[in-house]
Amino acid sequence: MTELEHPAIPNYARGLRPRQFYAIVGLFWLYVTLSNVLYAYSMRVGIARATDIEVFAPWDARVLQHLLLLPVVMVSFWASLRVQWRPLVIAVPLQLVLGTAFAAIAYPAMLVSELILGHVDKRVHEMMHGGGPFVLEPSDFSLWLASFISFIPAYGFGLALVTGLALYTRFRNSELRVAALEREWTAARLAALRMQLSPHTLFNLLHTIRGYIEWDPKGAQSMVVQLADLLRRLLSAGERDFARLADELHFARLYLELQQRRFSDRLTIELPAARDIPSVWVPSLILHPLVENSVIHGLAGHQGPVVVRVAVETAADMLVLRVINTVADNKVAGEEGIGINNVRERLAVQFEGRAMLKTRSEGSLWISEITMPQIPGSPERQSVRQAVPLVGV
Repeated sequence: MTELEHPAIPNYARGLRPRQFYAIVGLFWLYVTLSNVLYAYSMRVGIARATDIEVFAPWDARVLQHLLLLPVVMVSFWASLRVQWRPLVIAVPLQLVLGTAFAAIAYPAMLVSELILGHVDKRVHEMMHGGGPFVLEPSDFSLWLASFISFIPAYGFGLALVTGLALYTRFRNSELRVAALEREWTAARLAALRMQLSPHTLFNLLHTIRGYIEWDPKGAQSMVVQLADLLRRLLSAGERDFARLADELHFARLYLELQQRRFSDRLTIELPAARDIPSVWVPSLILHPLVENSVIHGLAGHQGPVVVRVAVETAADMLVLRVINTVADNKVAGEEGIGINNVRERLAVQFEGRAMLKTRSEGSLWISEITMPQIPGSPERQSVRQAVPLVGV
């Protein structure tokens, strides 16, 4: 783990990886170098028309000056990111000290560059060859001040660029973390919703099987096999978000056939033929709460026959699933139960407003209708291909 990534380093410094930091500062300083060199060269050419006095340093000395300042500006920016801006009473003076110190050494760096390249004035030549002292003149202070004023804005712009990119990177990474946590929370929430198979329904099915054991052992054995298949599919469905519509209808058929064994003299079921089932995917166990609700409320309040029918339709790019059951005459619709709310919540989470559940009463029929987009391929495989990796910090 590098120093810029270490947990003990403040948030701004942790926003950028070392390579990102070096690349950003390097490109920015390259821009500063080129702009300063081109400006000085154009001014030198213009002044040369009026006088032979060299006011601006040669281009090679200016390039070397910026090369010497590159490590300094990197250290200054890195230290500034560590200092941050809070609390202001402490941070602002420290930031000013860093910027002032950097700008203050810009002119001495130019003198060193000229000395290395041999571009020395008369005073420096006498000091090197005659042993005389190097005497500062008033013009030196003017040149230093001009250099200081020139480099202060450059430092400020560079610091703003690096700080802004560091904050943006931290914000982007935070958004990705939040999205990942939301996906995990949604997956856990959907898993809990999928597993809400009514305990009393399972108890009633077991009670029915127990009653068959005494007078119809073979029938009881067949029901145990059906119940085992139902529970196996339930556990399998609880591990994934989507399933084929054909599998969902088969699960509904297993459940309805078990209930039909229990209420053989009253319950009639109708499901679409295999050839009429479109090859699409739907949220796993999305039909079961509606089917269970149709059996419970269809049988309640009377002793007559009940018909439960599941229908499938496609229109354009939408899929319509209907669960229709007969109810007692003049039965008043009550409040929506856990099953209906379960389906509504799952549709809202998985389709974000593009799917809906409507329930209505038409005479002696109760209709629950799901409208959702058609999903021709496995959405779980598509989500794996489209997953965005987190950017490490």
